[in-house]
Amino acid sequence: MHPLVVILGPTASGKTKIAVDLALKVGGEIISGDSMQVYRYMDIGTAKIKPAETKGIPHHLLDLKNPDEFFSVAEFQKLAREKIAEITGRGKVPFLVGGTGLYIQAVIDPYEFTEQENLQPYRHQLFLLAQERGEDYLHTLLSDVDSVAAQNIHPHDLKRVRRALEYYHLTGKPISANRKAATEKRQGKTSQYNLVLIGLTMERALLYQKIEQRVERMMEAGLLEEVKSLLLQGYSPELPAMQGLGYKQLVTYLGGEGELLEAINLIKKETRHFAKRQMTWFKRDSRINWFAVDEINSNYENILTEMLLIISRTISR
Repeated sequence: MHPLVVILGPTASGKTKIAVDLALKVGGEIISGDSMQVYRYMDIGTAKIKPAETKGIPHHLLDLKNPDEFFSVAEFQKLAREKIAEITGRGKVPFLVGGTGLYIQAVIDPYEFTEQENLQPYRHQLFLLAQERGEDYLHTLLSDVDSVAAQNIHPHDLKRVRRALEYYHLTGKPISANRKAATEKRQGKTSQYNLVLIGLTMERALLYQKIEQRVERMMEAGLLEEVKSLLLQGYSPELPAMQGLGYKQLVTYLGGEGELLEAINLIKKETRHFAKRQMTWFKRDSRINWFAVDEINSNYENILTEMLLIISRTISR
């Protein structure tokens, strides 16, 4: 089996830097496991790694699509698995790094997808319904076909609601059933990879502080200008890509609703909620080796050493 190192955790927990430093030590290459970093022109709000930060480590599955192009979990699964094989074929160690739980699970576990059809007409229909009848209406539609998923997805998490509805539209099956089947197969240890999963965690108050600081740095780096540029290029505010954290709130502000400070505070609030959902998702997986990174600045090398021991034991099998 191909080895695969997975670095996961909530937003702002430090995955990017740790993954680069680990990859440097074991001869690795990094595959982004972030559902937003596949889009071009969306760099600041997605916290996309800067060239200088890569330290020469190749990064894959970034900037694949324009913001108005369709991209599915199934496509990500296919591309990521191809990259894993390519990287291993070069004698390197593949790292899958990110915080999008569904994307990561789709790669490492037996997550099955029906052959994709053109979902654009249905997606456009969902856009119109959300505009005309509101986000809560879409959540009600999801409740009718998949009550389990509806219970686990916030009514205003429009991206995930749409994704679940699209999955049902495409397959005729609830997405929650696919996740349950994948979990059962995972418990049977049927992953096609020689896996090592490393999770980053920290005390909630500190994580929330880091999230707020990160949002402030994004604003200083020009996130508002990035959103303006996307709109000037003609990208619709209703696109799934534009529903991402930071983009949606600033689009609303630029549309004349509320003050900038209100939008920034809302980004911080929604990002905190997102981090909580990420941890809820990841905590269900007993395979993850968790590392508390609260004191990472003073204990960084020791944490890296512990992670490297786990990685070395696994990939040498």
